[in-house]
Amino acid sequence: VQLQASGGGLVQAGGSLRLSCAASGRTFSGYAVGWFRQAPGNERQFVAAIRWNSGYTYYADSVKGRFTISRDNAKRTVYLRMNSLKPEDTAVYYCARRVGFCTNPQQCPYDFWGQGTQVTVSS
Repeated sequence: VQLQASGGGLVQAGGSLRLSCAASGRTFSGYAVGWFRQAPGNERQFVAAIRWNSGYTYYADSVKGRFTISRDNAKRTVYLRMNSLKPEDTAVYYCARRVGFCTNPQQCPYDFWGQGTQVTVSS
């Protein structure tokens, strides 16, 4: 399975973007799909995750109430809707897939990663 992230771009503060993570190859199965981001000079950080079967979601505190993760099983795609964007949200955003069970998708390692998509928020 390959993951393809898209939807990044340049947006003004307060604006919105929707990122997509599409799976090619086999079905988009597994335990969870997560979004992560990495800004220059910073470590990669967790943003949001969704359990594939139940749809249960997890969010980093910094994006709660602004970002929404969702999935479309038929399209084998996971989305990250980002509203009220701030300059500190600027980063390369990555999607990743966790195959096996994990108690907390915010903290467990992910097995497969897509290439990133750049999100730039201007002030």
